[in-house]
Amino acid sequence: MKLLIKNGVIVTKKGEIKADLLIDGKNIAKIAPNIEENCKTIDASGKHVLAGFIDMHVHLREPGFEGKEDIESGSKASVAGGFTQVCCMPNTNPVCDNAVVATYIKHRADEVNLCKVHPIGSITKGEQGESLSDIGKMKSAGIVAISDDGKSVENSQIMRLAMEYANDFGLKCLCHCEDSALADGGVVNEGYNSTVTGLKGILRASEDIMIARDIALSESLNIPVHICHVSTYSGVEIIKSAKARGVKVTAETCPHYFVLTDDIITTYDTNTKVNPPVREEKDKKAIIQGLKDGTLDCIVTDHAPHSLKDKQVEYNLAAFGISGIETSFALSYTYLVKTGVLSLSQLSEKMSLSPAKVLGLEGGKLEEGEVADITIVDLNDKYVIDSKKFLSKGKNTPFNGYEVYGKVCYTIVDGTIKYKA
Repeated sequence: MKLLIKNGVIVTKKGEIKADLLIDGKNIAKIAPNIEENCKTIDASGKHVLAGFIDMHVHLREPGFEGKEDIESGSKASVAGGFTQVCCMPNTNPVCDNAVVATYIKHRADEVNLCKVHPIGSITKGEQGESLSDIGKMKSAGIVAISDDGKSVENSQIMRLAMEYANDFGLKCLCHCEDSALADGGVVNEGYNSTVTGLKGILRASEDIMIARDIALSESLNIPVHICHVSTYSGVEIIKSAKARGVKVTAETCPHYFVLTDDIITTYDTNTKVNPPVREEKDKKAIIQGLKDGTLDCIVTDHAPHSLKDKQVEYNLAAFGISGIETSFALSYTYLVKTGVLSLSQLSEKMSLSPAKVLGLEGGKLEEGEVADITIVDLNDKYVIDSKKFLSKGKNTPFNGYEVYGKVCYTIVDGTIKYKA
């Protein structure tokens, strides 16, 4: 079956070109001006055509926490956000630490049949940090990486073994960097605003120490490592220095770290509670610079949906997390491209090509012969974020009421339209 996208602006790594794009089956058959084909046609006049977004860090909550989100609702939210592929973290119930759970996730995603869902297996059994999960069997079941996201593997010897074992299977460790003893039950960034509000703070060092540890292991073992949701200026510097030495490290950050500062916590709105916490202005500036200079490779959402009862409690008792998959592109475009930090091609690379490269996934680029995972956006469509309209079960966002640009119009997966605004 063929699908023709006409009159759009095609966004590639080299820049933007005015051209048509013909899909034949699951692949891009042709990119050229004025393609004529008797088939279903999308008129993309005034719109931009990008490689489908890939989010390598989401929480779909199923199995076990379907009250917060499930694979169906999370997939609907993903395609509404322009994402053609998502990678779901293993902190479910039961934990995705074996082939059975990984197979279940793949099966459920196939049933839903919207975006591609790739499970991430846990590094350790039950995410307890004590013994390695069945990494080889999970790889056979379809995992694309391993992580104990939500926790660090604090035993350095176990982390070493995990990196070596995963590398043997062509997998990377995605590292949640937090020294839990140093974090000591904190709920926000430690600084002026934590003092003013009386909320217990988390030092930057809690994150930085584990970033440095995992990079040290990567450098010593000559094995690639990926650092999750970087939030500190000092963490950016550690990663930048390591890259300059040739360490095989990649890193990601999230929109809340380059849009917000911890001034937001003074409202005591629990939708601002996230781990790692939103930090200070100098951290935000460093995150933005890290995206600009390539220190930070990927933009992810760390989509962490919660039910109302998880958030409508005292700040100290509220769950950590932001529901972010439906706002990621618009926030990134508004605060990075419209401000001149990144070009649209560079943003596309951060949201599509780089995640594909990090995890070895197909997709991430618009070229003839490549898989037809495509997102069409209207960059001139200005709107106000309204969490009530989210397709995700999680309405927990600090961005409610923010005015943004960049509306997702179509999401196409394997040549099939999965979302139309």
